[in-house]
Amino acid sequence: MEPVSEFKSKSGLKRIYQAFLYSMDGFRSAWKHEHAFRQEVSVFVVGAIIALVLRISAFEKLVLIGVLLLILIVELVNSSIEAVVDRVSLERHPLSKNAKDFGSAAVALTCLLAIATWAVVLYNRFI
Repeated sequence: MEPVSEFKSKSGLKRIYQAFLYSMDGFRSAWKHEHAFRQEVSVFVVGAIIALVLRISAFEKLVLIGVLLLILIVELVNSSIEAVVDRVSLERHPLSKNAKDFGSAAVALTCLLAIATWAVVLYNRFI
C-alpha cells in the first residue's frame, strides 16, 4: 500500500467545495503578496474589456482573453515554485536560483505568446 498524505482530499461534493475554498485562498494570497500578479490582473481586466468590445469573432475574443488568462495561470505556478523554494531554504543556492529563473522564464514566454497572439489577431482583422 502506497503512503497517502493525511492532507489528501476526500471524494464527493465536500471535496469540490473544499477545493473551491482552497482556490479562493490562493487567489487572495496571490493578490495580497504578489505584485506581479496584481499587475497582470490589471492587464487581464483591461485586455478582456478591449477584446469584448472589438468587432471580431467570438473565437478571436476567446483566444485574446485566453492568452491573458494563461499569463495569470503561469504566474500562479511561478509563485508556487518560488514559495516552495523559499519554504525549503532562504539560503542562496544555484538550484534555487534555477527554479525561480525557470518559473520567471515561463511567465516571460507566456507574455510573448500573448503579445504575438494579440498582434496577429489585430493585424489580420484591422490592417
